[in-house]
Amino acid sequence: QVQLVESGGGLVQAGGSLRLSCTASGRTFSTYAMGWFRQAPGKEREFVAAIRWTAPTTFFADSVKGRFAISKDSAKNTVYLRIDSLKPEDTAVYYCAANPNALGTGSRGYVYWGQGTQVIVSS
Repeated sequence: QVQLVESGGGLVQAGGSLRLSCTASGRTFSTYAMGWFRQAPGKEREFVAAIRWTAPTTFFADSVKGRFAISKDSAKNTVYLRIDSLKPEDTAVYYCAANPNALGTGSRGYVYWGQGTQVIVSS
């Protein structure tokens, strides 16, 4: 089992920045990649970004390239998602998740999920 806890969400004005954190505990050695997803009201959950747990390899959804950055601090078992130039359409619950097999974009490959952190961007 891997436990994931997100933090860092909140209410932000458009144009601002946020850094979301996801701290993992438990059997983290079984993790291949960590991903961030988001779900806006009335919409399906969508992939945002992912990073390999033991390497700096990253992958981003086309819709967020250039504004989102994903990084990790292995010593802290923490993955970060920085969002710059926030837009109202970034409003969503952001989830981190652990994939034991691949650096993938599909939610089905991610076995462990955090509880989510809410991001609200005001215009």
